[in-house]
Amino acid sequence: MRFDNKVALITGASVGIGRAVALLLGERGAKLILVDINGEKLEALKTELKAYTEDVLTFVCDVSDETAVSKVVTESLQGFGKIDILVNNAALWRCKSSFVDTSTEEWKRFIDVNIMGVVYFTKASLPSMIENSYGRVINVASVAGVYGNANMAHYSATKGAVIAFTKALAKEVTGKGVLVNSVSPGSVSPSDISDIDHTQESALSFMGRTGSDRENAELICFLASDEASYISGQNIQIDGCRKKM
Repeated sequence: MRFDNKVALITGASVGIGRAVALLLGERGAKLILVDINGEKLEALKTELKAYTEDVLTFVCDVSDETAVSKVVTESLQGFGKIDILVNNAALWRCKSSFVDTSTEEWKRFIDVNIMGVVYFTKASLPSMIENSYGRVINVASVAGVYGNANMAHYSATKGAVIAFTKALAKEVTGKGVLVNSVSPGSVSPSDISDIDHTQESALSFMGRTGSDRENAELICFLASDEASYISGQNIQIDGCRKKM
């Protein structure tokens, strides 16, 4: 898969799956727009990407801030002229508390980041995609949004919403040349490990291990590619044959 002359915007780009997507797309010829709330890690990734490309824009942005999101997309379009690929990867997920012990404020924050962040970036990017009759939107959901995870009700609910949003939006824009899909990872290797091929033991899949950042990124890159030209409105689980726990 090559992405020459393609422009990709990735949120939550500085670590984990987002970083792996950036590295693979950069290596394969894409121009990159990298968005994250951590500016230091963004700059480190930009330096890392110099091995492949100098066509990289970085933006420190809280995806729950619609005004900031609109500014990022406007400046990206001014810089590169288009956005071909949008990977909505930014999310909150480190949570483990019973429903009754989860505060309303935490619910609202998860909704603002995990749902509205996807909505804001998609809404801002779609008009130019529709105008160009070409686009790929890949939303990173989770198996928690498919099965529901105990003690993660708010996270599960937001990822279920992302999956439903993906399917609904695809029915509006696929005929206009914009393909919309989501991926639902199962257990993923820790995002603070820089090796994108790292895996470790996990009892949550029948493969007995976590998925690597590269494995998840390869699926996202495929859905972003021209090879995936007949796939839209799908949620694809990448979970090592998940045990429904």
